Amino acid sequence: MLKNSGTSVPSLSVPERLLLGPGPSNSHPLVLEALSCQPVGHLDPFYIDLMAEVQGLLRDVWQTSNRLTLPMSGTGSAAMEATIANIIEPGEIFLVGINGYFGNRLADMASRYQAKVRTIEKPWGEAFSLDDIESALIKYKPSVFALVHAETSTGVCQPMQQIGDLCRRYDCLLILDTVTSLGSIPLFLDEWKVDLAYSCSQKGLSCPPGLGPFTMNKRAEEKLNNRKGKVPNWYLDLSLLNQYWGSDRVYHHTAPVNMNFGIREALRLIVEEGLENSWDRHRTNAEALWNGLQSMGLELHVKEELRLPTLTTVKIPNGIHGKSFTQHLLNNFGVEIGGGLGELAGKVWRIGLMGYNSKRKNVDKILDLFESELPKFKG
Repeated sequence: MLKNSGTSVPSLSVPERLLLGPGPSNSHPLVLEALSCQPVGHLDPFYIDLMAEVQGLLRDVWQTSNRLTLPMSGTGSAAMEATIANIIEPGEIFLVGINGYFGNRLADMASRYQAKVRTIEKPWGEAFSLDDIESALIKYKPSVFALVHAETSTGVCQPMQQIGDLCRRYDCLLILDTVTSLGSIPLFLDEWKVDLAYSCSQKGLSCPPGLGPFTMNKRAEEKLNNRKGKVPNWYLDLSLLNQYWGSDRVYHHTAPVNMNFGIREALRLIVEEGLENSWDRHRTNAEALWNGLQSMGLELHVKEELRLPTLTTVKIPNGIHGKSFTQHLLNNFGVEIGGGLGELAGKVWRIGLMGYNSKRKNVDKILDLFESELPKFKG
């Protein structure tokens, strides 16, 4: 006899939330509409044409001409792992710049692929100088150097000018984490001489989580093609995925068709707005948030010239239980902000203004809540 046969299960009811944390952000209604379309086959001619459109739009938003540019079927962490799985071989030196939580994740992933991981570190809230990086390249002689452009755990935006030139000078590939910068912060992969980059769908692009944009240039492709052994991760193997996303369109796995409907619409909206307009919007709204928070006497964790327009870290005042405040905002107002990660756990709040959520009305909303609700938590 079947158990639970005919049992009534309530239909799904999702609470309304304003997502002003470190991600995801709320999705644009047109993105949700695209996601709700009936799926087609992953080798359907319509879908194959759409794949090419997504690739082209990603190139536009990343400011690159890289042939091998595609959305990985998985979240941003899958795209992060793909950069390492494809480019590192056992015993190679992999240098990571660690100034936050996600630098540590890069180091952890590389160690699992048997790289000889070396690190340079900065306090969580600071960025690397060219001297820091050049000294490490000379000392460790890595084949790959990985750096986080927008460190979501700290709110730091790493200046990128001339870092790619250094990597070329010392015969090293450059990986860049653009998870919290793609679509919302100035980003010039080709100009900066970035060899591999990855991102996610749910932050600056304001598409639900589920895809991890990935790109590699010809230098990286050459290293991939000259590997001594197979890429040790079948699902993320670019030599196989290239046959599906390239001109051959050879089946590799069942693609998340509707997620690609969504990301295509999300990218279209950014291109329609204009990249520079999107960047300016994020900067303008971030500055309004910074000014409003500081006018209340709150202290920001990162100095202004290094702050991310997408993610602001606010120091939790003495005597305030940070998690209790975030739970209060969520439970009573449906507004999500984040707490700190790693070394900053319990020390900062993280406020995100990403993609569709980077609006003046959301700035005003969070400032009003801080002004009205925070005094209730002071001893």
